[in-house]
Formats: sequence, C-alpha cells, structure tokens
Amino acid sequence: MPDHPSPPPAPSAAPAEGTPVPSPVEAPQEIELKLAADPKHLARLKAAPVLAGPRAATKTLINTYFDTPEGELAARGVSLRLRQSGAKLLQTLKGPSTARGMALSRSEWEIPAPDGHLVPQAFTDEAQALLAGVDLRRLAPVFSNEVKRWTRTVPLAAGLAVEVAVDQGVTRSADGREEPIAELELELAAGQDRRVLYDLALAVHRAVPLRLEMRTKADRGYALAKGEVAEPKAVKAGPLEFGANDTVEAALAGVVRACVHHMAANEAAVLAGDPSGVHQLRVAVRRLRSALTLFKAILPPAQSAGLKVALKGLADAVGPARAWDVFLEELLTPVSAAMPEQESLGALAVAAQGARGRGHAVARATVSGPGYTELLLTLGRWVDGRCWRDDAPADRLAWLGQPLPPFADAVLTRLRHRAAKRGRHFARLDAPARHGLRIALKKLRYGVDFFRCLYPQKGVRRYLDRLSALQDGLGHLNDVATMDGLIRDLRADLVGAKDTTPAGWDMGAGLVLGWHAAHMAVGEEALCRAVEDFLDADPFWAPVDHWPHPPS
Repeated sequence: MPDHPSPPPAPSAAPAEGTPVPSPVEAPQEIELKLAADPKHLARLKAAPVLAGPRAATKTLINTYFDTPEGELAARGVSLRLRQSGAKLLQTLKGPSTARGMALSRSEWEIPAPDGHLVPQAFTDEAQALLAGVDLRRLAPVFSNEVKRWTRTVPLAAGLAVEVAVDQGVTRSADGREEPIAELELELAAGQDRRVLYDLALAVHRAVPLRLEMRTKADRGYALAKGEVAEPKAVKAGPLEFGANDTVEAALAGVVRACVHHMAANEAAVLAGDPSGVHQLRVAVRRLRSALTLFKAILPPAQSAGLKVALKGLADAVGPARAWDVFLEELLTPVSAAMPEQESLGALAVAAQGARGRGHAVARATVSGPGYTELLLTLGRWVDGRCWRDDAPADRLAWLGQPLPPFADAVLTRLRHRAAKRGRHFARLDAPARHGLRIALKKLRYGVDFFRCLYPQKGVRRYLDRLSALQDGLGHLNDVATMDGLIRDLRADLVGAKDTTPAGWDMGAGLVLGWHAAHMAVGEEALCRAVEDFLDADPFWAPVDHWPHPPS
C-alpha cells in the first residue's frame, strides 16, 4: 500500500455541463457489526475456519468524506462519501443509525459518480431529505481513508449469509493527522436474523481476539479531523428518548442498548488509567443491572440471572480501582489538608497509591481481555435478537406490547415504596441497613433517569435535585463505612513487603478513620432530616396502588 493514497478526481457540487445525471437507486438497509482487530492478527483472521467460504476478493478503496465547514452532515449523523475502487467511482450517502441493539442499521444510497464529481442532487428524494437545508455548494473534503479490503461471503443455514470484510489501512484528516484502521466488518447479505452476526462474531473472537467497535469509520474520521482522538475522556450516560406511544419492549431495548453504549464509550478512558472512566464504566454496569431488575416481570429468569452474574463479575473486577480512587481523592485529601504536618498521612498516601495502581492494572486487564468483548457481544445478541421472546408465555408477550407510561408509573411507584420502607426510622438504622437504603435510592434514581422523558421536566428536575443531594450524603457515609475494609485489604497486601512499606502508614489510616467519624457525627442530624424530607416528597409521576396486568 502506498504511503499516501492518490485521491479521486476533485469533486464538485454539480457535474460538468452535459454530463448525464445517473438514475437514482433505492437504498438498501445496511445492517453490520464492526470489530476492531490487532493488525498483527489480520492474517489469522482471514484464515479462521469459521470464515471459510467461496473464494475471497481483495481490492483497494480510497474514500473521501465531505461536509460543510460547520459539520452540518456530521451533526445529523449523515455521511457523504466519494469512493474510488480501481477505475470505478461511486458516491455514497448514509443516514443516521437506527440500530435497535449494537449492530449498525442505516439507510444507504450508492450511485455512480459522473466523471468523478460529487453530485448529491442525483440521490433519491428520500435521500434528499437528509440533505435538506444544506448548501451543497459549500461541501468540501474533511478527511479520507485508504484501506485494502479482503471480502468473502459466508453462507449459513436457512438462507442466511454474512458478508465478511477485513480492512487494513489509514484515515487522514485534511490537516495531515493519521489514525490506523484494522477491523472486521460483518454485514447481513441474506436474511434478517441479526443473531447470526453475533454468533459469527463470537466464534471468530474465540479464535482471534477482537474488540467491539461502536463507531463507524466516518465517526472516527470526524473525531480525527476535530482532534478528539489524542486523549480518551470519560463519558456520562446520555439522555433516553421515549414517547407515550412507545411499548414496554421498545423501552427495554432502548435502555439496554444505551447502557452498553455507555460501557463501551468509557473503555478507552479505563485503559488510559482515567479514574473518571473507571467510575463511568461502573455506573454503566450498575444501570444495566438495575434495568434487568426493573424489567424483571417480563424477562426470562434464567436469562436475567445469567446476565446479572456476568455484569457483577465485571463490576467486582473494576471495583477496587474505584474504591482507592475515592479513598485518595475524597477521603484522604481533606484530612491531609487539615493536618499537613502529619508525616504518617504522606506514608498512607504512598501505600494507597500503590493499591490504586494495582486496582487499575486489574481494571485494564479486565476491559482489554477477551471476556469483556464476549460480554458486550452477548448483550448485543440479546437485545438485537430480542432473545427475551424465546419461548415466552402469552402473558409475557402481552406485556411487551403494552404502552410504556403505565408501566413506568408502576415501576417508579414500586421503587419509591421500597426506598421508603428501607428508610423508615433512619436515625436508628445501622450501617448495613443504611447501605440498603442507599442501594434502593440508587435504583430509584436509575428508574427516574430511564423514564424521565415521559414526564414534565420541571417536576423531574426538582425531584432529582433532592434525590441527588441525598445520594451524595449516603454515598459519603458508605465510603466512610467501607474504609475499615480497605485498610484491612491494604494491610494484607503489604504483608511480606515490609522493606518497601512506608513507615507509619497505619497511624495515618487511624487518623483518617477518626477524622471522618467525627465529621459524620456532626452531619448526622442534617442527613436524617434530608432522608425524612425526601421520603415525604410527592412524586412527579402518577402513583399506582397495584401492578397493572396485561390484557388477556
């Protein structure tokens, strides 16, 4: 492959005078799964027995992506591309993803490019709607990529087939930045059963390690053009959008998909050792585990239990990294600031930083390991394939088609009732019982987050403000309560390493424990009032006194 691809002929917004405009072609629906690979494994990937099929083809593709200076197409989730493959020149317009799960599902229009010119006006009327309001005369190249593509169609049973593509190449921004490409694409070539994409991906992954890639080449190219790829950043959960006409099943699929995207969006930050990335990954896992509980009435128990076990394993693996981040940043820091002369606190900081480093090493190994990718693919198959419908009894199928608002009212009512029950007589509760209230409030918070789009936002915000403040207080209480366990773990880790153990660190641990115990006693009365006030607050939804039944 040459170091610098030869770009296609310079495009223009309109063809030269007299050039025939090609006939529009109706767009097929592109359904594909993308997986990133280590470049050194690409030869093994192509030779994997599970990808055996008819003779493979290899070709070089040079793609140039266009947008306005303001990035209007990118903002719409639309990509416009001019592709050169040998002497063949094509222009492609892709719509935003409409995926129900992890596989990308997009409308795609591909037509010839007359004389190598970009002619957006030649696409169908349906495609033109994606370009409405965009001044096509201002389109210009934003980035390009060149890939050597190896393709083969793998026939499967029952009339199903998957087109396999292995791409290796590079993406270049207009100002010269570069990013390598090494990935596997699996696209449905025949049939509509998306499960086969995941089944094949899992089989390949067990032979050659892969990573689920949630972004398209266009997404990554735009990020490169904007300079957003140099430093991975933690990503918070995005808003969910449901309407009164959505079904319970649509909400289930949307919530699971959003949680998995939240997990995947923080992989890079975890691997970079960013404490916020670890925190957000754990939040994503907790949200997904809570979702499985919220939708418990309509999920097959064995499926739900199996997914929860796998998710708990991930949460446990990254938990120590988060615990030591909190200890160093939120528990030790204020004590060190209050007692700067205490050398034992410095010794404790050194010991705790070592524990944090070990915790982050485990988190990185877990997220970069094959089990993590297998979990994401399993979740993708579950949500994309609507596996909760497998052998479902009639009453559960009826539930799936019910309107979402009554279901959301019932779920939030139940969560609030459980929190109120756990928070009764809060002042007399011991640490484990208070932790139980904290968990109940966390589940209530996630339920509100999932369904908040169904309700007037002023009431939701007011309720969430009170809930968030209370969670902060209880969260700090829990952090203090778990310090004893962290110190015991640290002491066990340092056994046998006495020569490198900073002197006096255990005295510093005693100071931190005592300092926070005193401060928690001061804030106890205010926390008790906050719990009582919140539990007495009126909800923003319509409470129900029974669980609604699906139609018979």
